[in-house]
Amino acid sequence: MLSLFDEEQHPSLPGALPALPLTLPPAFPPAVAPHLRRIVADSTDRVAWLRARAQGITATDVAKLATPKSLPNAVYDKVNGSSFSGNTFTDHGRAREPEIAAWVQERYGIEPSTALFHAADHRRHLATPDGVGTGSGTGAGGLELAEIKTTSKAWRSIPRSYLRQVWWQQYVLGAERTLLVWEQHKDFVPMNPEPECKWIERDEEQIAILVGYANDLIALLNQQATRNQ
Repeated sequence: MLSLFDEEQHPSLPGALPALPLTLPPAFPPAVAPHLRRIVADSTDRVAWLRARAQGITATDVAKLATPKSLPNAVYDKVNGSSFSGNTFTDHGRAREPEIAAWVQERYGIEPSTALFHAADHRRHLATPDGVGTGSGTGAGGLELAEIKTTSKAWRSIPRSYLRQVWWQQYVLGAERTLLVWEQHKDFVPMNPEPECKWIERDEEQIAILVGYANDLIALLNQQATRNQ
């Protein structure tokens, strides 16, 4: 008579299952998203972050590049630095940003970010978005960004300089859209229970214009550096 265990002891019998290996092959490590390979610095290390930003063109720089006539002033600011070190409005913005970023993460799943990234094809094209998340779309790598602002004035439309910042960040990260979030305050007290927000779609035409201005700015900075040698 066959025992109940004969089938396990004789895997060659019809219907018998082969014994499993004692050890499983190692799992492949998860793929690293392309934008994460392009991190240059982190704003939590402010000295390194500022040093890295000084070597390239950031969203803050691009925000000022409305026309070709903006280039000379941009060169001066990059060479000499800005004398502006902040005020009560910027202090308020820095204090509110983590709170607003937490709201964005809870509502839209875009995680706060403090990393400085460079563009895929140009290491001197830089951006530090306030949030980076994996979007539901398939275009431009499927990334979604967040940019956070505080303001003492109501917006009838989004300031053009902020749109330039957003488009530049989309280009650098390879993102398909950005959630622009703003919180209005009166005497530094938020006026509404929740901030306002609007999705800004990627605009290839505007991005191409900004990339052209940024490259012109780099060329002028290189000329300035050569003259100073």
